[in-house]
Amino acid sequence: MAVQRVTFKSFGVELAAYLFFPAGFDESKKYKAIVGASPFPQVKEQVLGTYGPEMAKRGFVFLAFDYLGMGDSPALPGEFKQSRYMFRLIENTWDAVSYLGSLPYVEEVYGLGVCQGGSIIASAAVTDHRIKKLAMISGMMAADDFQWTDKAVVNQLIEASNASAQKMYETGEPDYISPIGLTDEHSREEFINLGINPMAAETYDYYGRDGVKGPKAVENFTNTHIGDQPMQSLVSIGEHYADKIVQPSLIIYSKTAFTAICSTQFIEKLTNEHEVIALDEFGHVDFYYKPEAVKLSADAVAEFFEK
Repeated sequence: MAVQRVTFKSFGVELAAYLFFPAGFDESKKYKAIVGASPFPQVKEQVLGTYGPEMAKRGFVFLAFDYLGMGDSPALPGEFKQSRYMFRLIENTWDAVSYLGSLPYVEEVYGLGVCQGGSIIASAAVTDHRIKKLAMISGMMAADDFQWTDKAVVNQLIEASNASAQKMYETGEPDYISPIGLTDEHSREEFINLGINPMAAETYDYYGRDGVKGPKAVENFTNTHIGDQPMQSLVSIGEHYADKIVQPSLIIYSKTAFTAICSTQFIEKLTNEHEVIALDEFGHVDFYYKPEAVKLSADAVAEFFEK
């Protein structure tokens, strides 16, 4: 397996990316390629940096990239870093597909999304049929019931994000928050004791200061994010267009995960050819990095994409 650092253009700037290649890669041959879509608020070295090598081992070219304003990718002129806006994520994904399609050794393009990446790839695929197949792992495609359960709390969040947007417009300065309540300084005990996240332990073990892919382990990652981001992330497209998706799809999720509803309600609305792998033994975040969950998922995705 080899990896190459590349860039491709989106919104007029160059997004930073890695291309993972299978062993014995030959530019004169044709390969199936996968565009990866990552969880919020990740950078390419996290989940995509895990699945990229795994899918390359299984014979695919894999593109892992930083969305506009995230990781090593720049923000637009006059805007700020850590600004991962949902509608732009979809357009970045379309441009990633265009980039892969321009490579002479790419035969077909598939999409693989994890967590929020599931919603991104599903949304992008509705009108981008260059993406021939989809796989969504621990995906957040049907996020409305998950995000809008307590409307009073949601409206408080919206009010805060509106105020942040106004503040940034008037001052020209970024306004950063910790959207999942976790800062780069929290200890595991401190975060769990906040009592604000039902997945606090598994979240910290991945994203926390001492986590396997937290800010110490991944240099260009931080748990802080731009303050007006909820204005877009609370608008979820995937579920409402599920019946419009025509590409064959694979959904892998844990029945015992707090986020299971985000997959099950999406599955109920699909009208395309699709397969489902529902498991009991893993949590939501286990699919990000735990070897047994990653291997199971990568094997299943490879088999599905090879059909």
